[in-house]
Amino acid sequence: MKMIIKYIKVITMSVIVVGGDHLGSIEKKLYELGAKELIHVSGRKKLDRKKLPISQRTSFVLVLTDYVNHDIAARVKERAKTLHVPLIFAKRSWSSVEQKIKAGGFVKAELC
Repeated sequence: MKMIIKYIKVITMSVIVVGGDHLGSIEKKLYELGAKELIHVSGRKKLDRKKLPISQRTSFVLVLTDYVNHDIAARVKERAKTLHVPLIFAKRSWSSVEQKIKAGGFVKAELC
């Protein structure tokens, strides 16, 4: 008997993505999962490093690890921890991001 797993959209939230110059398909896929607001911070500009737009309204912060340095990652982690905002570290590929989002419980799996 073949089992099909269907993922239910439970993301109705604000997402901040840190790292990478371009998000490519990641942005589109996050919106498909139900993200209502997506803010992208490349982390390259000094202003990006000092003023991270993380607030308590933020549902989670996604850090693309292969496109940020340790200093920015540490600042993001500290800011998110202070505001009790979940943090996801993933590589800049949709399969990695999707796996981490599912593991974090932001998308629930339902057996069909």
